[in-house]
Amino acid sequence: MPADQTEVTLRAPGPGDLGWIVARHGVLYAEEFGWGAGFEALVARVIADFAAGSTASAQTPERAWVAEVEGAAAGCVLCVRGDEPGDAKLRLLLVEPFARSLGVGGRLIDACIAFARDAGYNRLTLWTNAPLVGARRLYDRRGFTLLDEEPHSDWGIPTVGQVLALPLR
Repeated sequence: MPADQTEVTLRAPGPGDLGWIVARHGVLYAEEFGWGAGFEALVARVIADFAAGSTASAQTPERAWVAEVEGAAAGCVLCVRGDEPGDAKLRLLLVEPFARSLGVGGRLIDACIAFARDAGYNRLTLWTNAPLVGARRLYDRRGFTLLDEEPHSDWGIPTVGQVLALPLR
């Protein structure tokens, strides 16, 4: 089926999906960027915090999506409470290699932006890393701007962390 006719659906995570998010991040980022177990541990902490707090407060809602292409898990993203009042954070965007030309990443980011806006957040922030140029292009197209960047070697490979933000109001 041509890419423009491939059906991409977004859904809430079901049983096993949070574990899948951790596992796929660990495998893909090790294969593609050489990032070590510390990265997978970070993803596991984000998922554990999400699972523990996603229903904690109706005033600051959180949400996650799993993208599917023809019934196969193809990507994910989370929208969680941010560090500052009024902020939400886009976390853990991942698109499987087989789905990277199908618009999955854009659909996930757009869902996160719409949810954050509808939930009453004022700003959506995210932390990414310089090697993730495909994701960065998607963020830039949606109006995210660079707030800060800092070199780090948290996962055994030197890289540059970048903080981006999108005003929602």
